[in-house]
Amino acid sequence: MVNHGSAILREETPHLSAAIKRRAQSLIDDKTIDGPSRAIIRYGLEINDPWLPELVRRVDAGETIVDNLHVTSDDEKIQTLVALICRARDEPQIKSGALLVLMAKLEDSPHPKALANTAKHFAFTHCGELNLNSMVDAQIEALEQELCAGDTLVS
Repeated sequence: MVNHGSAILREETPHLSAAIKRRAQSLIDDKTIDGPSRAIIRYGLEINDPWLPELVRRVDAGETIVDNLHVTSDDEKIQTLVALICRARDEPQIKSGALLVLMAKLEDSPHPKALANTAKHFAFTHCGELNLNSMVDAQIEALEQELCAGDTLVS
């Protein structure tokens, strides 16, 4: 087996209590809570985010998470929204909510074109990461067909 020296070990994901997970799921199922906040809670639950207890506390306190996201930059907020929109699963409410928030950010931005380009960059990168295995499989199949054309090796 080949040893890849550039491989990075993932840090162990934090352990979230069963109570936090149950409360997060009940918030996700609660249709009285705004869609983007539920989407962020769902994403936090999926990735075992260490901030999930804080997000749950804020939603329980009646806050709208998207309006109160304390990230260091608009890029991080855009990246979070793009990740929600580009997820592989079929979640029309979450994706449409995230898209609505993204469009509102574009509309309110003093530099909408730059913000749109940032969103496109994140979407392209995210979708490329999601599709990496499919692209590699397609390339291997094409290479195999080319090399094994006519049951003889091509030199």
